[in-house]
Amino acid sequence: MKKDIHPKVNQVVFRDISCDFEFLGTSTLTSKETAKWEGKEYPLIKVEISSASHPFYTGKQRVMDTEGRIDRFKKKYARK
Repeated sequence: MKKDIHPKVNQVVFRDISCDFEFLGTSTLTSKETAKWEGKEYPLIKVEISSASHPFYTGKQRVMDTEGRIDRFKKKYARK
């Protein structure tokens, strides 16, 4: 294998900006902003959605009107 071709992996703090949820993880991303996590400083990566705010994980998922869509499909493509 070639040396020095892989990106450096660091520990970073990810912050969900929609609900102020933070978690520590590893990533090749870097940032000039920092955040404290258990007394240590880590680079801060801001994300728009995480498991704390995603509708699938929070149980606030919308139910689609599937019956109406099926009826419209059949009406539009019905054999004449």
